[in-house]
Amino acid sequence: MSVVSPPARAIAGARPVEIALLASVFVIAACGLVYELTAAALSSYLLGDSVLQFSTIIGTYLFAMGVGSWLSRYLERQLPAHFLRIELLVALVGGALPALLFMANAWLPGAFRLLLYGLVMVVGTLVGLEIPLVMRILKRNVQLKDLVSQVLTFDYLGALAVSIAFPLLLVPQLGMIRTGLLFGFMNAAVAVWALWLFRHELRRVVSHGVACALTLAAIGAAFVGADHITTVAEDKFYQDHIVFSATSPYQRIVVTRGQLGHRLFLNGNLQFAERDEYRYHEALVHPVMAAHGAPKKVAVLGGGDGMAVREILRYPSVEQVTLVELDPNMTKLFTEHETLAALNDGSLKSPKVKIVNADAFQWLQQTGADPRSGGPTQDARAPLTGSEPRAAAGDLFDVIVVDFPDPTNFAIGKLYTNAFYALLDKRLSASGYAVIQTTSPLVARKSFWTVATTIESVGLIATPYHAHVPSFGEWGYIVASRRPYRLPDALPEGLRFLTPQTMPLLFDFPKDMARVPTEVNRLSNQILVTTYEQEWGKVVAH
Repeated sequence: MSVVSPPARAIAGARPVEIALLASVFVIAACGLVYELTAAALSSYLLGDSVLQFSTIIGTYLFAMGVGSWLSRYLERQLPAHFLRIELLVALVGGALPALLFMANAWLPGAFRLLLYGLVMVVGTLVGLEIPLVMRILKRNVQLKDLVSQVLTFDYLGALAVSIAFPLLLVPQLGMIRTGLLFGFMNAAVAVWALWLFRHELRRVVSHGVACALTLAAIGAAFVGADHITTVAEDKFYQDHIVFSATSPYQRIVVTRGQLGHRLFLNGNLQFAERDEYRYHEALVHPVMAAHGAPKKVAVLGGGDGMAVREILRYPSVEQVTLVELDPNMTKLFTEHETLAALNDGSLKSPKVKIVNADAFQWLQQTGADPRSGGPTQDARAPLTGSEPRAAAGDLFDVIVVDFPDPTNFAIGKLYTNAFYALLDKRLSASGYAVIQTTSPLVARKSFWTVATTIESVGLIATPYHAHVPSFGEWGYIVASRRPYRLPDALPEGLRFLTPQTMPLLFDFPKDMARVPTEVNRLSNQILVTTYEQEWGKVVAH
């Protein structure tokens, strides 16, 4: 005896109008979830702290849907007409939501939060009106028990489809703005469908038809001009000409060119400026590389721009550099883009460099495993294939350079926890050194020393130092090792910032950057993320 799935049974016994409305429920659910996800993703990109942003956006959206469901009781007559109008409103407001937020971030940054939650409330309320109206229209011919099961089944299926497609397909291929507009177009298509299905019931059919046509035309024009909208908004936000921009499943990547040369931004946060990046990267790499003496195996965690690798390759003793970068778009960009690859002197194409696109936390956990099991591995000379044998993930390293973005959210914050540093310790040779970029000890003093305390909590010696990088201000680093750190006597030729004579000054902390008592940053509390936002938030507020 064959078994028929619930959706199949629902369709088998339904009339064409009912099938059309159930298909509409699927589309409505998919569109509603896309608007929710784009708002949450954009807020986490632009405001940081992804857990907080997703939680508050989803909570506000669900509350607004409840408001919409409650308000639906006041729509009594001409239900198909109300449904059609609501679909058009959702199409316009929801479809335009990402574009409006991008522009608000560029032109009205002070009003961004107000607009964000205002739009979420409006879209959520409209989406909350949709399903009750569909159920009341279907109620004419469907029994209550079948009605509820059918509507909820298609509602949940639509949500499932989008939750999978959004991070894996939609955002990487279309970007945020076009994704929103595409689903706005789908909402408008549902309105056109409703216009056809209920043409005999609707009053002013021509007026509704004109409204549908204008909505589709507006969304279509915005879709065609999405790149221009993004460029204009980002040019205003970044102030410089944008030479490259892309949205990956992990982050928004923007490269600009202006008076400071090229600058790299990830999710709106500056990562380097061409004019003074040498200060940052020389200070990051050479104190540990030169102090080791003759490092052979080096790992770089983060640093997909290849700048740290460039400095590491100055040492003839280096035989292998393993670069572990989560986002393959970063390593591909700084390997293949001619101008950007020139900034790192083509370091990512060196035969000594092995690129692993994986989460650094998971990669460190996979002791003794092939790194390809943690993500696609690239050969630096052929970044997209990864055909050559790789070193085992359980290898020990003489030097590990940790160059992650600052802990603006919990996803990055886990890379600053005692759990992460315990894994780092297992991959460090007995005489090895690790160095961690560690935000500003002047602006975020407590955050900086929280990292030092966390490193010490796993039994490593923490040796902090700092350097002045004009684009960032006073910036901090911490050496983590099992043996006491000793200053090197010599440095490679050709450095523009560091000398053996000035290096001791980096390890001297003035009173306003001196150590303060802090707690250990653990996976279970992630206090560093909260502390970081509080300290940097004061700077932004002023």
